[in-house]
Amino acid sequence: EEVLVVRVHPEILKRQKLPPPLVGKGIWDERLADIAHFEDYATRQGTKILKFFLHVSRKEQKKRFMERLDEPDKNWKFSASDVQERKFWSDYMHAFEEAIAATASKHAPWFVVPADNKWFSRLLVAAAIVQAMASLDLAYPKVDAAKKKELAAARVALSHER
Repeated sequence: EEVLVVRVHPEILKRQKLPPPLVGKGIWDERLADIAHFEDYATRQGTKILKFFLHVSRKEQKKRFMERLDEPDKNWKFSASDVQERKFWSDYMHAFEEAIAATASKHAPWFVVPADNKWFSRLLVAAAIVQAMASLDLAYPKVDAAKKKELAAARVALSHER
């Protein structure tokens, strides 16, 4: 949010009356660099990072908004502010593109997923997660002879318990 909404609506920062370093020209580059550095640090500590941008087309977004308005069970999902934000579509797309480009890396990749078709986008996300999990090469710990002996003794103790 801090590299999207406030970038599209810089008046938010101005209203907060932040000091000049926080509202200067380079703030977006600095924030994106901080995100990339944090992700680099986290991956060096063993965290696997996958980022997904579910790209819904403008046409599909309008269709979904109309469904939310037309179907009473979906009314709760609708926010009038969404209609206002659509006016800034190209600004948001530009902000997304810059954020993705600045924070994509081999160790913390972005997956830009076409999301007009929900089942397909879910399949792509699931496939990326499965592939990432497989790359971790996870396995149960090996049970050595001493542990096997301990397990056998526990079995005997439990079998004789009333």
